[in-house]
Amino acid sequence: MSLLQVGEKAPDFNTTDQNGAKVALKDYRGRKVVLYFYPKDNTPGCTKEACAFRDHFTEFKKLGIAVLGVSVDSEKSHKSFVAKYKLPFTLLADTERRIVTAYQAWGAKSLYGQTYMGTHRVTYLIDEAGRIAAVFPKVKPDQHAGEILAQIRGSQT
Repeated sequence: MSLLQVGEKAPDFNTTDQNGAKVALKDYRGRKVVLYFYPKDNTPGCTKEACAFRDHFTEFKKLGIAVLGVSVDSEKSHKSFVAKYKLPFTLLADTERRIVTAYQAWGAKSLYGQTYMGTHRVTYLIDEAGRIAAVFPKVKPDQHAGEILAQIRGSQT
């Protein structure tokens, strides 16, 4: 898997969120964005990751950073996931796999010796100008939000 690199322009996208509202990356110009990709709503690892972002959301908000989660699940699935775990951030529906493909988060995976196509757990930090500021390819779901915050705080000192 070849990911986007720091300094590259983040690919633009247009999609809908869990409420059916239109969302585009350009809507966030002037702010940092955590764009995290995850395989599937309501699965153990993805739930841990989403809840970690939820638990650290106030810190991201204080820093003026938007948090956007992306999976190939539907708006309806996202809406249920948000309600069940009280997620205070936006989940983007990418049912046509345009965003996961543009961000190179879609590819071959294997489980129990079987290879299949799916979403890789990867996160991009996008700066205020719409460029990739950091890439997190190896994500531990329950620690990931804290890792991003630590890197952001470290870069501000």
